[in-house]
Amino acid sequence: MKQRTTFSLRKATAVAALCLGLTVIGYAKNFPFTASSLVPAARGEVEFNEDKNGNNKVKIKAEHMALPSNLTPPRSAYVVWFQERDGNPAIQGVLKVNNKDLKAEFETTTPIKNFTVLVTAENETSPASPTGPEILRATVQQ
Repeated sequence: MKQRTTFSLRKATAVAALCLGLTVIGYAKNFPFTASSLVPAARGEVEFNEDKNGNNKVKIKAEHMALPSNLTPPRSAYVVWFQERDGNPAIQGVLKVNNKDLKAEFETTTPIKNFTVLVTAENETSPASPTGPEILRATVQQ
């Protein structure tokens, strides 16, 4: 009888963990990008959800992106920035475009909840502040 109770308890724990996992996945929110006239075919979204530590996972997906070198004038990279209201943009990294299908993805974690995501075309991969044209913009609001 003790074995049966242990098995039932394990089974119930597994079901509860699965339900909790599906609940967390269900809270992911998507925020669409607005594209600039430099890449009018580009489209994408910011996926935003909270992780188990209370931080926020941010995943950027974009498609139909022109390679930065094909812009006029040519640029070296697309740089991702997060900007809180009334704050300065903070660099997050580089959004790399796949040469074959012109899709791009970027992931990071942040403690902030309300911010604007900017993607700019830059001449370098680590500028101190955005200097190139804005390519994509989305507003994340929790």
